[in-house]
Amino acid sequence: MIWGFAAALAGMLLYGVASVSQAYAASRASGSAVLRHPAYVLGMAGDGLAWVCSIAALATLPLFVVQSLLAGSVAVTVLLALAVLHVPVTRHDLIGVAAVVSGLTLVSAAAGGESAAAAPGWFGAAMIGAVVAMIVLGAVLYVRGTSLALASVGGLAFSGSALGARGAHLGQGTLTSAVSNPLTWAVIAFGILGAVTYARSLERGPVAAATAAMWVVEVVVPGALGVALLGDSVRPGWAPAAVAGIALAVLGCLRLSRSAAQPTRLARVPWWFARRQ
Repeated sequence: MIWGFAAALAGMLLYGVASVSQAYAASRASGSAVLRHPAYVLGMAGDGLAWVCSIAALATLPLFVVQSLLAGSVAVTVLLALAVLHVPVTRHDLIGVAAVVSGLTLVSAAAGGESAAAAPGWFGAAMIGAVVAMIVLGAVLYVRGTSLALASVGGLAFSGSALGARGAHLGQGTLTSAVSNPLTWAVIAFGILGAVTYARSLERGPVAAATAAMWVVEVVVPGALGVALLGDSVRPGWAPAAVAGIALAVLGCLRLSRSAAQPTRLARVPWWFARRQ
């Protein structure tokens, strides 16, 4: 579990650094020039490494722990923005950071041991069906959907990616077994769908509301399903602490998503989408 915590914390830090790095690039360039800025390229690389870390963490930690820790990247972004972007941090921001840190501490302490249980026999087929249905829903909402609806679909897609990785135990097998596993491709499809729908939500509405909606879904949905379906466990007697920790982390993220230190819209749009602007 120690290595799982280390990987999840590394993912949290990398996501925070990536966001600030991309925001820095947006503050130094404009239009398509942002995409060629070294800081933006570094940020994209950070996002990729963070995703790899999250997959590694899911090999030994419950989903609700990993997703909560990754959501803590919002707090990392705010604190780094103070030093790198010289964005003033308010008292409300500090309260949000304190809530996130307190929540994550409770969640980490409540984590049970690694589950050795296999996913239900129907899990793989259900995930394949879910990714097809989500792609159809995403295509419909892409045309006329609201920002919150698109962000929620993005959160569900990222949740599906985490669930698929956890159910397939992608961090434990060989590369050959991973490539031959249909769930691996479902994980990738969910990830792409999440990036596209979230980017579209930023075009349709404020970044604060979209980010908050995405993270709330991403923490609550896979965490609950991991416990219900995949054998994720909480330490005996620590269930109330786990629930309180998740609630604190989510509330802190909601507060921090409205901070002036959060990245601009352009900085959070993937390169293949930004190129079309």
